[in-house]
Amino acid sequence: MSGITWIDTFPGNQLWSNALLVTKGMAPYGAVAMGEIDTVCERLRPKQSDPNAWRDEWSAMAAHLEKTGDAAEAAGNQLTAGSYYLRAGFYYFTAERFIYPGPEKRAMGRKAIEMKTAGLTRRYPNLERVEVPFGNATLPALFMKAEGAKGPVSTVVVFDGMDNCKEMSVLFNGLEFAKHGFNTLAIDGPGQGESLRLRELYARHDYEVAGTAAYDYVSKRADVDPKRVVVMGYSFGGYYSSRVAAFEKRYAAGVAFAALHWDLHAWQKEVKRKQDENPNAVAQSTFHFQWIMGCLGDPDAAIEKARKFSLVDIAPQISCPFLILHGQDDRVVPLPSAHKLYAAVGSKNKQLKIFTTEEGGAQHAQVDNRPLGVEYIADWITATLK
Repeated sequence: MSGITWIDTFPGNQLWSNALLVTKGMAPYGAVAMGEIDTVCERLRPKQSDPNAWRDEWSAMAAHLEKTGDAAEAAGNQLTAGSYYLRAGFYYFTAERFIYPGPEKRAMGRKAIEMKTAGLTRRYPNLERVEVPFGNATLPALFMKAEGAKGPVSTVVVFDGMDNCKEMSVLFNGLEFAKHGFNTLAIDGPGQGESLRLRELYARHDYEVAGTAAYDYVSKRADVDPKRVVVMGYSFGGYYSSRVAAFEKRYAAGVAFAALHWDLHAWQKEVKRKQDENPNAVAQSTFHFQWIMGCLGDPDAAIEKARKFSLVDIAPQISCPFLILHGQDDRVVPLPSAHKLYAAVGSKNKQLKIFTTEEGGAQHAQVDNRPLGVEYIADWITATLK
């Protein structure tokens, strides 16, 4: 047990420890329970060489909770059922993480989405599932209304990270934003969540296309003030929100909830080098980046595609108020990337907030204390749009 911390539950296994941290980060929102997580971790600890253990143990916990939720539903206890379904959905999502893309992963991903949706819709009456027109397709999204709103209000469009989903976004962002009087559109853009898993929409560098689609959708809603719409992305989404803010000028402000790597191509080359030496030494599975890029089975093609995911000539075109948050001890995206993005952003109204170890929230996208980050963003939006 030596060396085990809340951050490094599996010492020497960054792949599992980082994945677990993503799951733990949802605890403040009732989407997971620490006791259930500890139970699964104790089962996993001696099985780190078993390639199926992660999937088996997390899906077993999820199935147990789903069954308990069904019993609560049968007894007429909708809210209780929703709580169990929500946690089951997030554990199915965690189980799906290391399944290689194919029919099994698709089935597990579908199950996770169904359970999370069942939980969210039972627990939050101010939430609705919507479809955002996107060319010949649509992007799935969740719209959470501001608390007590009696007219059109400020709205935050939130794009996920590389291995997150709208169901996460609507909880850890939407719940706080609703209390501050904002609506939230949590959306799975190309390469994210349901759009990737069930609709095979892969990541694209020109994310302003998705950003424009999201703006067009929210601006037509009677409960949205079209002059007070903010675009935000977290983790990998820090690139997306920066790109959207640069090109879609109708957004009133932008937020990068963690900067992306300043040179994604070079970073992914280094990730592959480390994976070749030890697949457990990095936070990213050997296939995930290939998958989101639509280059499954061809790591070199995925890395080459990463060249286009650059803000070098894009960030100077950001003219709206822009906020960047980053953690001092971020082990997924090193701190220098945040400083480089801040220096390059063209807006006269820009801010960089670094969360330190002493104050908390020093890990990637403040996953170790996410409310700190979200509350900071909410206060910044309130001050910026006043």
